[in-house]
Amino acid sequence: MNVVKTKLSGVLVIEPAVFGDERGFFLETFQLKRYQEHLGENIQFVQDNHSRSPRGVLRGLHFQKTKPQGKLVRVVTGEVYDVAVDINPHSSTYGQYEGVVLSAKNKKQLWIPPGYAHGFLVLSDSADFEYKCTDYYDPADEGGVMWNDPEINIPWPLTDVQLSDKDTMLPFLKDIKSEN
Repeated sequence: MNVVKTKLSGVLVIEPAVFGDERGFFLETFQLKRYQEHLGENIQFVQDNHSRSPRGVLRGLHFQKTKPQGKLVRVVTGEVYDVAVDINPHSSTYGQYEGVVLSAKNKKQLWIPPGYAHGFLVLSDSADFEYKCTDYYDPADEGGVMWNDPEINIPWPLTDVQLSDKDTMLPFLKDIKSEN
């Protein structure tokens, strides 16, 4: 596999080796020893999630406040624009984001270490999105950042997005910083 570093510390784009012929393709989506080489010896996933969403659904930008989750994400069907945002006010890249198109076609994965906000926007008619998490989801610990925060200034590929009720009420990054 090919691992590409991004401008955000620890955020990696993973391009797995894909073996294909006229019958289809094969790839490893996760193999502990190989991923430990790049994500760290102590990497441990405790929960797998799968969501399906239609075009225009934007999920995020989410994070866990005191029990941060690392996420290894990929798209099984369709295409999404996936985003990680540095929300650590002590980081040199605070408020910056990394955006990557993940699709069933390109088979890329994105590793988002604990401590980043994460979200994605569905670009295809629908998308199946899977992710492995390093900690359990705790609804009482959930935090978020508004998807269109002008301080972060993410150029989402679609502007007509569909959000959950709770995602329409997320704070801006400056308001989260003032809580810390």
